[in-house]
Amino acid sequence: MQPQNDITVVIVEDRESIRKALELIIDGTSGMICAATFPDAESLLSTDEYARIDVVLLDIGLPGQSGVEAIRPIRSHWPSTTICMLTVHDDEDLIFEALCRGATGYLLKNTPPAQILEGIREMQAGGAPMSASVARKVVHFFRKPFVDDEALTPRENEVLQLVVDGKTNRQIADVLFISENTVAFHIKQIYEKLHVHTRAQVVARAMKRRP
Repeated sequence: MQPQNDITVVIVEDRESIRKALELIIDGTSGMICAATFPDAESLLSTDEYARIDVVLLDIGLPGQSGVEAIRPIRSHWPSTTICMLTVHDDEDLIFEALCRGATGYLLKNTPPAQILEGIREMQAGGAPMSASVARKVVHFFRKPFVDDEALTPRENEVLQLVVDGKTNRQIADVLFISENTVAFHIKQIYEKLHVHTRAQVVARAMKRRP
């Protein structure tokens, strides 16, 4: 029986070699367990075996239903799970669509294993891990402040930038020399002003506003 505090991970990837490699890495890491692997989204969605899934590593180029198309059904079936796209694609439209549909992280398959493991931990802690090239595309949309009608303060824009960078509340607090409670308050204000409910939606909201 797994410890209750282990991070439960499920992998959806059509290439067996990648599935097995990720499973070995995750199962060999303290505090994590790979509960299952699937070659396609339909196989995952057809099972009721798993009451709890913390993180899904989800490929985009799957046979049948694509990874992007599977995000909402997976979130509907396991509302508390977080989804990290693990793909070769860093196309802006795919990044935007995945985030809009509810993905929390976006890592490329050439990401070193240690960074994938750290990304899983970040997601469990409330962060939004992204590969460097993906993060650069996202950060591009934050080079200009939000327009006045959304009334974000300078401090809120600073917090917002750090949210996009994938920082946790504690990391934001350390960077800005403020308390975690203050960070939480700023994030609450940002959510209300941008009419969103999750960190991933914050990123998606910004990308919708791109010039």
